[in-house]
Amino acid sequence: MAGCCDPRGCDRVFDDRFARRTAARYRKRGLDRTARRMVDVLTRTGVQGATVLEIGGGVGEIQLELLKRGAASATNLELSPAYEAEAAALIEEAGLAGRVHRRLVDIATDPAAVPAADIVILHRVVCCYPEPSALLGVAADHTRRQLVFSHPPRNVVSRTVVATQNLLLRLSGREFRTFAHPPAAMLEVLAEHGLRTAVVHRSPVWHVAAATR
Repeated sequence: MAGCCDPRGCDRVFDDRFARRTAARYRKRGLDRTARRMVDVLTRTGVQGATVLEIGGGVGEIQLELLKRGAASATNLELSPAYEAEAAALIEEAGLAGRVHRRLVDIATDPAAVPAADIVILHRVVCCYPEPSALLGVAADHTRRQLVFSHPPRNVVSRTVVATQNLLLRLSGREFRTFAHPPAAMLEVLAEHGLRTAVVHRSPVWHVAAATR
C-alpha cells in the first residue's frame, strides 16, 4: 500500500508508475524519515534471526533494511500487484533472493493466509482502512515479539488534509478514501490483544508506535 487509501481500488492509485518512483527514491535516498525511525526502534531491541511480516510493504524497503541488519526472512503482504517487478529488482540488487516472500493478501479479511512472525510492521497502512480495529487486531495476533506501526495524528490539520484528499478522490471518481483514526483507540486495540504499547515518536505528519508481547 505504501500510502493511505481505502483498500478498495488501491491498484488504481498505487500503480506501476508509483512503484517505479518509490523504488527510485529508495535507491537514491534510502528510507524515508519515518521508516528509518521504525527500523531504529526494531534494531534497538534486536532483529538478529527474526522473522518479519510487513503488511502493505510496497516495494519492501523496510524489510530489506532489516534483513541487512540480521533478520532471517521477511514476508510482504500487498493489495496492489504493481509493486512486484520493482520489489523483485530491489531484492536481487540487495543480494537477498530467497529471503523475501511476497503475497497478494488482505490479512484483515484472510488472517489464516500467513503465519505469525517475530516482528510485524505497518507503515502508513492503518490510514488505509475505514475501521482499523480489525486490521490491528489481526496484526497483533500475528506478532510473537514486537509490532511497530506509523499513522497520522488526529488533529485539525490532519483532518483537514484528509477531508481535502477525499474530496479530490471523490471528484476523480475513485473509490478509496483516507483516514486519520484516533491514536488512543488504535493503541487500545493492540493492548486488548496482549501487547504492551507505547508511542515512540511524534511528528506533525506521522507518529510511530511500538508494541511488545
